[in-house]
Amino acid sequence: MIDEFTRRSRIAYFSMEIALRPEIHTYAGGLGILAGDTVRSCADLELPVVFVTLVSRMGYLRQEIDAGGRQVEHPDPWEPDRWARRLGAKVAVVIEGRDVWIQPWLYRHRGSLGYEIPVLLLDTVLDENAPEDRDICASLYGGDDAYRLSQEIVLGIGGYRLLRSLGFDIETYHMNEGHSALLAMELLHGHRRPNGGPADHAGFDPEMARQQCVFTTHTPVEAGHDRFPYDLVMRKLDGTLDIPALKALSGPDCLNMTRLALNLSGYVNGVAKRHAEISRRLFPGYRVHAITNGVHVETWTCDSFARLYQDHFPQWRHEPEALMLADGLDDGEVWKAHRQAKLAFLDRIAAETGTRLAPDVLTLGFGRRMTGYKRLDLLFSDLDRLRTLARGQPFQVVVSGKAHPRDEGGKRIIEAIHRCRDALGGDVPVVFLPNYDMDLARSLVSGPDVWLNTPLPPLEASGTSGMKAALNGVLNLGVLDGWWIEACIDGTTGWAIGDADLGTAGDDAEDLYRKLEADVLPLFYGDRPRWIWMMKQSISKIASQFNSQRMMRRYASEAYLR
Repeated sequence: MIDEFTRRSRIAYFSMEIALRPEIHTYAGGLGILAGDTVRSCADLELPVVFVTLVSRMGYLRQEIDAGGRQVEHPDPWEPDRWARRLGAKVAVVIEGRDVWIQPWLYRHRGSLGYEIPVLLLDTVLDENAPEDRDICASLYGGDDAYRLSQEIVLGIGGYRLLRSLGFDIETYHMNEGHSALLAMELLHGHRRPNGGPADHAGFDPEMARQQCVFTTHTPVEAGHDRFPYDLVMRKLDGTLDIPALKALSGPDCLNMTRLALNLSGYVNGVAKRHAEISRRLFPGYRVHAITNGVHVETWTCDSFARLYQDHFPQWRHEPEALMLADGLDDGEVWKAHRQAKLAFLDRIAAETGTRLAPDVLTLGFGRRMTGYKRLDLLFSDLDRLRTLARGQPFQVVVSGKAHPRDEGGKRIIEAIHRCRDALGGDVPVVFLPNYDMDLARSLVSGPDVWLNTPLPPLEASGTSGMKAALNGVLNLGVLDGWWIEACIDGTTGWAIGDADLGTAGDDAEDLYRKLEADVLPLFYGDRPRWIWMMKQSISKIASQFNSQRMMRRYASEAYLR
């Protein structure tokens, strides 16, 4: 069952989370969605990649909103045996002096042309393990630092050992964020110099590991990277890793997983041009390339636009660059496709919430992880201003997103949104859709008229939701950060909020209201041909470029074939 993959797979892609399909709850947000789109594009392009992640049996969280607008978290379990097959191989890692056994599940992703990509889902629910170790792969991003470090040991060290045990002959290891960086330390064990000395830490040869490792960083601030105190590391890993070597490679004060990955990777990249610039400043001395993220066009295009593209550009799924010709589509066909997507979206909102939004009113969409720097509350910073805007030119808002269970600030934002919704009443209808997931995201990025993105620069490393919106003719209204700096042609592909210069102080809320009042709302209600022209410009200039096929071709040629 695994032999067909071991014979051809030469690249291993490690990610703590991967969004394979809505029913498989092995993802929390953008990092996992990106990894899932990478799986799908590898199948389209027939790349020899095997993916490694955790099984996360209890998922991330199922979100409920109580009567006070507060998030209530529940487990979100799934059954691996419904979608994957357990493999016979087992390997052990030592954690706190105990053998922790790991067994993988095999998920096979079949692309539309028939090529299959293997995904290994690591599991510790085994009779051989102590009760406390059986839960290591249970909850995605759950627990405290000790739990998270155990997960990262299983992912990095355990994943590396399983690949070898299964017979994979891996030439390149791609670490999607720093969670799996301990795999690079395992590589060092296989690349010792024959006569090691103190200077090179018992013969470890980092250059040999660098020749095999690729690292993609997604976090543009130092505080956002995984760190573990060395007393915890010693407790978990003493006797299994060379601690002096680990300190030399990951920092003397704590185990910094990003530093470890940076020091043991021969190719490092950020996920947008601006993010790579920020990362070079954050980590001076490292060469950080830029490969801007993309989205899988077949997955994120709604049915009505998929039919339209199929009629005019039959190769669009596998050659998304064909969509650069979308600016020549018939206006009536484009508006009809959008209208169908919007009506389906509004029907879903009515079915799930009991609120019926008006189909002819401009609809703003916002779907994000609920955390402070995403700044959804920017839109609601002046409710009187919103009421004034809506009296002359009405609009409605649809919001969705989860806060991490330990992110009290994110939870307060969700609560505040519900208070604003109640305060605005019928002046500006606001709907919050709970339990944001892959299935809901597909509706949310295709149903609105405008996609809103308001992060605090430079904290948006890339972002991909606006790319998905553009695939469906939804216009972006966003702060110039992450990918949007590269894609925004103000008044053509969407609208910019604020300035791209990080040193420029400005009032983003005021600029957002000004853009709505002077540009977005008047154009929607007063010049439908121009609006449709912008929709077509957005598709042709964004969808044709910001897709995961282009992204993976660049990884293949620049990172994997070094």
